[in-house]
Amino acid sequence: MNVGSEPKSTIWLNRFAWFTAFATLLLICSGGMVTSKGVGLAVPDWPTTFGYNMFLFPASKWIGGILFEHTHRLIASTVGFLTIILAVWLWLVDPRRWVRILGVAAVGAVILQGVLGGLRVTMLKDEIGIFHACLAQAFFGLVVIIALVTSRSWRAPAAVAGRAKSLRGVALTTTVFIYLQLALGATMRHQHRDLAITDFPTAYGQWIPDTSAAAIAKINAARDTIAMSDVSAAQIWLQMAHRFDAVLVAIGVIWFFVSAHREKISPLRGLSTAWLIGVLVQLTLGAWTILSNKAADVATAHVALGAALLGLGAIICAFCFRQNETPSEFSASRRAKSDPVIA
Repeated sequence: MNVGSEPKSTIWLNRFAWFTAFATLLLICSGGMVTSKGVGLAVPDWPTTFGYNMFLFPASKWIGGILFEHTHRLIASTVGFLTIILAVWLWLVDPRRWVRILGVAAVGAVILQGVLGGLRVTMLKDEIGIFHACLAQAFFGLVVIIALVTSRSWRAPAAVAGRAKSLRGVALTTTVFIYLQLALGATMRHQHRDLAITDFPTAYGQWIPDTSAAAIAKINAARDTIAMSDVSAAQIWLQMAHRFDAVLVAIGVIWFFVSAHREKISPLRGLSTAWLIGVLVQLTLGAWTILSNKAADVATAHVALGAALLGLGAIICAFCFRQNETPSEFSASRRAKSDPVIA
């Protein structure tokens, strides 16, 4: 038996893991569309759909906001089933205990995510919706990590380990800022209100907005003339925090890009380039979201790319913190289980 060859079961496991990650990203897009269109309560009951088993709900009734909310539930159920299959597959095929634990953690996270989604409907609390959105992003990052560590590139000799120690802090800090950015965005979206700041890059004509009582009264008077809901100082500063964190994310990604190319660390150079391009597109989408008055398709694309940037950050952090194991834990375990080589 050629121990250097890769079993087909491992190849298909990795493909299935990436498919699950893609399905999760699609789920995040679906959830973003539901929130952007304000149709989260188009279906008022859970786990049923207007009294039907959700899988038996007649397609003829998938109209208006019900289409988006019901589709989101079906995609969520699909991701749940995929995650369970992935965890079982990992347990049967992958010899690394820590990878199998990641699979079990993914199952726990997706169950909790489903419960939070249901409670958001039944309890009518926006705070639950915020936690629901934040957990979705964390779950996506977890599935991406599982897909990475079951890939051929991860099992190859760790050329990155050791050399990337100087980049660990930048990679981790930037990824944390991306997650914070997603949490701030989720908080704004789940307030179900109009944009708190209607212009960009300034805020009501100023770089630092005036949020005194007199200024807020003047702002709300102007918003009333264009049929927009009133805004508070806290909501304005929440959006300003979102903008400020975007600047920190951009600085971190640029810093990592320059450092990775200066150190000539592969594959971090390619990943850093993708990260930088993604952030530039994300900044453009953020500005477009404001200038389009939070158009649903633009806002959803903004959410989806934010999730992709978090996943990319998780991959980069995994490579930076990876321990150099030669032979790798996976290869060593597989050799121990393989048949003796017959001369």
